[in-house]
Amino acid sequence: MAWYCYLLEFLSGMFLANGVPHFVQGVSGAPFQSPFAKPPGVGESSPVVNVVWGFGNLVVGALLLHRFWPAGSVGWVVAGAGALGISVQLALHFGKVRAGK
Repeated sequence: MAWYCYLLEFLSGMFLANGVPHFVQGVSGAPFQSPFAKPPGVGESSPVVNVVWGFGNLVVGALLLHRFWPAGSVGWVVAGAGALGISVQLALHFGKVRAGK
């Protein structure tokens, strides 16, 4: 398998994991940080913005995963590593942001 397939599997995991909190917070009616807030990633966006942003991330992640479906356990580990990597990074970032409020 070509190296870029693994990269795109990694990115699919990142997009899927990033879409979940935005979509859930938006559907719950809660404001949440997004790249569209002021300042980006620190301020909170409206629930509708988060639903749209989260849904967009889920669609992109699903399309990448559909197009570059992991062929074997290595591909699934790479996709899982992408999901875990972005999840840990976001947990650290948003933990600091929310502790400062």
